[in-house]
Amino acid sequence: MVREFFSGVRLLGAGLRMWVTAPRLMLIGAVPALLVAAVYLAGLVLLAVNLDAIATWATPFAADWQEPFRSGMRITTALAILAVTALLAVYTFVALTLLVGDPFYERIWRAVEKRLGGMPDELDQPFWPSVLRGAGDALRLLAATAALGILLFAGGFIPVVGQTVIPVLAALVGGWFLAVELTSFAFEARGLRLRERRRVLGANRARAVGFGVATYLVFLVPLGAVIVMPAAVAGATLLTRGVLERQPARA
Repeated sequence: MVREFFSGVRLLGAGLRMWVTAPRLMLIGAVPALLVAAVYLAGLVLLAVNLDAIATWATPFAADWQEPFRSGMRITTALAILAVTALLAVYTFVALTLLVGDPFYERIWRAVEKRLGGMPDELDQPFWPSVLRGAGDALRLLAATAALGILLFAGGFIPVVGQTVIPVLAALVGGWFLAVELTSFAFEARGLRLRERRRVLGANRARAVGFGVATYLVFLVPLGAVIVMPAAVAGATLLTRGVLERQPARA
């Protein structure tokens, strides 16, 4: 399992190498990420400025507590808010960037497929139904991410566990959903919908989570998402081909 996890991490590294082998293509892929990142940055700055006020609003029961317990509760709440915000922000950033930059990331996906021996036999899929289905899948994954985010937020109030275990769980959860979302191009081209995508990735969960966690953590670095987004699409294509090769012929 550990070996598989780090095999997934290396897939992101393989995607990053495309900045050397195909810099123009990757630079094009960074443009949508930069545009979406600018919007998210403004939102995150707004959150940071008002974080103390939000934490105070969320803990009215601690208003009459003695120090340092009142401040401790508010700091714990602020950290829990940041953890959940990071989880939701990273996933929604990827989903929105893939939607905005669909033609650019499709070119990256196709380039990787060709380098690995050619494209699969693609299905003839009408444009708008395909877009609507992709948006629907993204919303379904967002709902699942938000539900788990609420549980993680609640867990953030548990002493010690909330400051140690919960951030790790958030990275694992975020990594899984990123892997599912980023592999959409390659799976959809093979006629495999969300349910099948989750089944195949679930059978190779350690590798998928390794790739997703590496991507998730780099996305938390300022401007990391802009540089890594096109590389993540390339790495996700490698992940898809690798896990599908392990499946029975019917997959």
